[in-house]
Amino acid sequence: MNAIITVVGTDKVGIIARVSAFLAERNVNIEDISQTIMKDNFVMIMMVDLSQGSESLEQIKAGLAEIGEAMKVSISIMHEKVFGAMHRI
Repeated sequence: MNAIITVVGTDKVGIIARVSAFLAERNVNIEDISQTIMKDNFVMIMMVDLSQGSESLEQIKAGLAEIGEAMKVSISIMHEKVFGAMHRI
């Protein structure tokens, strides 16, 4: 099962490291990642594979929300099919 993670907020040191470490600790594989800085805003999109993960999508969502709150960035995760349906024209 694949999911899409988005991270948006003011750029600061450690965003990628913190999110990546959280995922690695739960055996979630990052399959693709794209990140950029727009002015002072950090924007990242990741495609992750949850099939071997040690936690459910909801548990991962809750953990990422805690990280987002602590780092003052917005982090969301959704199933790949939901993401695709939302962005279909």
